[in-house]
Amino acid sequence: MKPALILAGGLGTRLRAVVGELPKPMADVAGHPFLWWLLKQLDKQGVKDAYLSVGYRHEMVRAGMGDVYGAMRLHYIVEEKPLGTGGAIFKAVQEIPGEDVLVFNGDTLAMVDLAAFVAFADASGADVAMAVARVEDATRYGTVEIDADRRIRAFVEKGRGGPGVINAGVYQLRKRALTSRSDLPARFSFEQDFLARLSGTLHLGAFLGVTDFIDIGIPEDYQTAQTKVPALIEAM
Repeated sequence: MKPALILAGGLGTRLRAVVGELPKPMADVAGHPFLWWLLKQLDKQGVKDAYLSVGYRHEMVRAGMGDVYGAMRLHYIVEEKPLGTGGAIFKAVQEIPGEDVLVFNGDTLAMVDLAAFVAFADASGADVAMAVARVEDATRYGTVEIDADRRIRAFVEKGRGGPGVINAGVYQLRKRALTSRSDLPARFSFEQDFLARLSGTLHLGAFLGVTDFIDIGIPEDYQTAQTKVPALIEAM
């Protein structure tokens, strides 16, 4: 399995009243940090090397997770100053071997068969393959528009209610599609400044195999995660 990069530098601003000063991926879910459950998902699917992009209170993340999880080696890449999701990925992939890397948001859990996802990404030849999820209410999320060839053609801003297809926060990135660009600032959003802005020139593939999805970014969903996340991971 290809190496994985987890974006674990989140501040958890919207969860501050619930989790205090903890980095968001370290928020407790059923007795373990949320990040612990995400690592368990990857370990169960054969990932051997997981790279954690950390920033805010990064010492706490390393102390809590250590250097090994199951059969996985854990590596830490520290943001000395906030770089945004895009800047964090740009910095990290230069330290990760291979042509491709799997990228995961550190505050969402998407139930996806990684072997099937990688096979789709490789066969499609996409610069970025994105796992997408169908949700009943897409108001909180930006949605994506997909054509018959399973290519992403457009991104729609947050606020559109009703059912929709959303970015599930899991990608396979062809590293050179990002690192070859000289028009990106040091700090930028991977979602807005790279994927959405360059969607007309990048080959973006959409993988429709997400069977469940949870985002712990707001207190209500964080409470749901206390039972839902362990149930999903233990059922794998």
